[in-house]
Amino acid sequence: MINNLIDFYLKSHPVTIGVLVLLSIYFLVLNWVFFYRYFSINSWLTRESASLEALLLGATTVKENSFLNNFIKTSNVISKEVLDLGMLAATKEATKGLSILSVFASTSPFIGLFGTVVSILDTFTHIGSSSGTMNVIASGVSDALVATASGIFVAIFAYTYHQIMKRRSYELISYLQMQSDAILARKR
Repeated sequence: MINNLIDFYLKSHPVTIGVLVLLSIYFLVLNWVFFYRYFSINSWLTRESASLEALLLGATTVKENSFLNNFIKTSNVISKEVLDLGMLAATKEATKGLSILSVFASTSPFIGLFGTVVSILDTFTHIGSSSGTMNVIASGVSDALVATASGIFVAIFAYTYHQIMKRRSYELISYLQMQSDAILARKR
């Protein structure tokens, strides 16, 4: 196994190695962003769900730990505008990290493809300078395709994480919107 990795490293073009390193960094960052944001939004969802439940059971305002409470406390009058401002701030906070997941999902296949193209060009260069047997071609192309496979692998996780986080953010904003609507309905 170790010998295969060393052999791959020695045969690969430096650009391909660089692409694989970059995709590894992408993968580490996207996992960190996803898990950090996922657990923080789940915690936030739990708080907002409890606050909404209390409102539906007759409470006159949101719970102390609700995101909207900060906006309600700072205003003398509870108005639609104040609650809308809270919703905008919550949307901004809830969707943090989505951009990086989206960028990683869309760029990683192209980064992998770039590494593959450079590696295949390098293989063709070696074919011209040595006896161009099928073993040389097959070995070079199979090593080159590792970069494409890595790019697709990273993109799958990035896209999946993006969709999960987008859904959780939507859920969170929906809870906040329901709380806002409940507060405004009680005020009438």
